[in-house]
Amino acid sequence: MSLIARVTRDGIAPETERPDPAKVLSGDPVHTTWNIEDRDGLYSGLWQSTPGKWRVSYSEWEYVHIHAGHSILTDADGQATHLRAGDSWIIRPGFTGTWEVVETTLKDYVIL
Repeated sequence: MSLIARVTRDGIAPETERPDPAKVLSGDPVHTTWNIEDRDGLYSGLWQSTPGKWRVSYSEWEYVHIHAGHSILTDADGQATHLRAGDSWIIRPGFTGTWEVVETTLKDYVIL
């Protein structure tokens, strides 16, 4: 195994799922994930979602870089954060609110 891994979807079988229906607030979002790393409590890869809105509650720390699309994270107090192509963000444990995909969004992620 190489000690350097490129972050790409090439050659990785995608996993497709939908959020828990009880959490979906609008639309019919479909999530596609290309997992690259899964070891010692660290996860990384690429994730894509089609439009929709659902409730989220983070118990983990996540770094995201948005490659394409537009999403809005809104916290429990109603503060909206727009995530657009070229943006990088950290979502800390304890964040609760909603994730809304306005335009199909592709991100890479590192979760710890």
